[in-house]
Amino acid sequence: MSDDKGMPDDGMAPKIDLDEIEELCSVATPGPWFVRSLDDDHAMNLVAVSTAEDTGQGERWPDFDHKELIAATLVQHPRYVDCADGRWDENAAFIAMAREAVPSLVLEIKRLRRLLSAAEARDRNS
Repeated sequence: MSDDKGMPDDGMAPKIDLDEIEELCSVATPGPWFVRSLDDDHAMNLVAVSTAEDTGQGERWPDFDHKELIAATLVQHPRYVDCADGRWDENAAFIAMAREAVPSLVLEIKRLRRLLSAAEARDRNS
C-alpha cells in the first residue's frame, strides 16, 4: 500500500530500477558536458549543454559546431526553447552536472545496497 504521495506505507522510498538508469546513462552521449553561452543568428542568447567547453566568446550561429550541442534551455530567435521561470542557466547547469552525477549516484546506491544486504544476511545468521 502507498500513501497519496506514492511512498510505501513503511516510509521507504519506492525501489528505483538502477539497472535501467545505468543503461540510459551508458547509451547517452559520453560526458563531460558543459554549459555554453552562445548567440543565435539574430545575436540573441542561446543557452546550451555541450560536449565542448564554453569559450567565453558567445559565438554567434553558425560560428559554433551544432554537433557539439546536447540540449538547449534557451533559444530566443526563433523562440523555440524557453521556460516560464527564466532559469535557463540553472537548468543547463543541472543537465550538465547530471551527466556525471547520475552514474556516480547509481554506483553508490548499488554499493550501499550490497552493504545493507550483507549486513541483513549476517543478522539473519546470528
